[in-house]
Amino acid sequence: MPAPTGIMPATLRKDLRLEWRSKDAINSMLFFSLLVVVVFSFSFDPNAEESRRIAGGLIWVAFLFAAVVALNQTWAREIRNQVLDAYRVSPAPANSLFLAKAIGNFIFVSVLEALMTPLFVIFYQLRPLGPTWQLLIVAALGTWALVVNGTFFAAMSLRTRSREIMLPLLLFPISIPALLAMVQATANVLTGGGARVWIALLLSYDLVFTTACLLLFETVLNAE
Repeated sequence: MPAPTGIMPATLRKDLRLEWRSKDAINSMLFFSLLVVVVFSFSFDPNAEESRRIAGGLIWVAFLFAAVVALNQTWAREIRNQVLDAYRVSPAPANSLFLAKAIGNFIFVSVLEALMTPLFVIFYQLRPLGPTWQLLIVAALGTWALVVNGTFFAAMSLRTRSREIMLPLLLFPISIPALLAMVQATANVLTGGGARVWIALLLSYDLVFTTACLLLFETVLNAE
């Protein structure tokens, strides 16, 4: 077991190494997102002005559902060989383990977004009319909003029989405020507006729920 001060980087390296070898989460997320892109590109006229307004919703809904694939695997690997039980009895702080998992999921989903965003741009012929740099901030804050809650609720639903179903049931309702802010901010930038208000809302959401998850995670980890 790594030293208490090094459990976060050690766990993060382990998760990244395992995903690099198997690519289970990345491949599943890419397939799902690509399916959404292709299906909706045939359903809407990519040249229409309406496509510019709905593109933000399509993008983030695709990323949200695809991210659930990676989030479901966050803790499943730790059940094997009683690794999670070893974490529970170790002197390492529970928050270090949680942050390592959340950062790992953030990296996985960010890679997905980096690969899929050009396809969205091509299929829907998108060109931001507003400040493009705001989209990067929205993407970072929005992705963290999804993964920090997703990592927490994945741990909460880990020992349930239907954790694949339980995670979306817990995650989707709590993510509605963040999702609305992400969609509205993206749509505003694409149509020529700004997203400062929505960025502030996302930042507040991230601070509140990151703090709550850190405070409650030890209780979730040690729950029977």
